[in-house]
Formats: sequence, structure tokens, C-alpha cells
Amino acid sequence: QVQLVESGGGLVQAGGSLRLSCVASGRTSNSCNMGWFRQAPGKEREFVAAIRWSDGSTNYADSVKGRFTISKDIAANTVYLQLNSLKPEDTADYYCASEEKTLKCLFRLSPRSDDYVYWGRGTQVTVSS
Repeated sequence: QVQLVESGGGLVQAGGSLRLSCVASGRTSNSCNMGWFRQAPGKEREFVAAIRWSDGSTNYADSVKGRFTISKDIAANTVYLQLNSLKPEDTADYYCASEEKTLKCLFRLSPRSDDYVYWGRGTQVTVSS
């Protein structure tokens, strides 16, 4: 199993920035891609960004392109999500997730939550207007 712990959320004004962290532990060698998702109150969970451990390939939701950046530190088993130019509509609980190594994972960075096996408990981001 892979355990994931997110941190870095908080309250920030519109236009501000936050940096979220996700530390992975356990059988991290089985992790292929890492994703960030978010869920706002009363809404479904949505894809934000994903990154591949091996080559750093990334994928972003259109709503965050140019504002959010996903990155990784392999030595620290940590994935980051830098949130810039935050908007009130970015308010949500942010979750990181791990996709296990399969043949598929090397050819796409999935935006589907069903493709991710392990999930953290989330960190809350609130953006005030």
C-alpha cells in the first residue's frame, strides 16, 4: 500500500498563492503517476493536475493551466502543487492520489479519479474575494 499525506492548505485572498505538499510512504516503488484532485462543497471531485514520477511529464485541467504547477521531489517522495493567482472558485478540499504501475500509466496521465488507487485525506484551500 501507499500512504499519502497532504499539507499546505489554508485561507488566502484572491490573487494569492499557496503551495500544497503530498508526502508518499509505504510501497512507493509501485506508484507510477501522482494526481491532484479537488472537491468543492456540493460538487463532484475534479481533476487538477498529474505528474509521472519517472520522467516528470505533466497534465493539467484547463481551469488551472497557467496558474497551478505540479512538481516532484523523488528523493523526498513528495509531490507539490503550487497554486498562484488563486480565485474564489478554487476553494475546495485538495487531495493527492497515486496510480499504480501498469502498462497504461506510462502512456497517459489520467484525469479520471477511478484510475488512482491510493488517496490522501485532503487539505482545505479557501480563497476569499
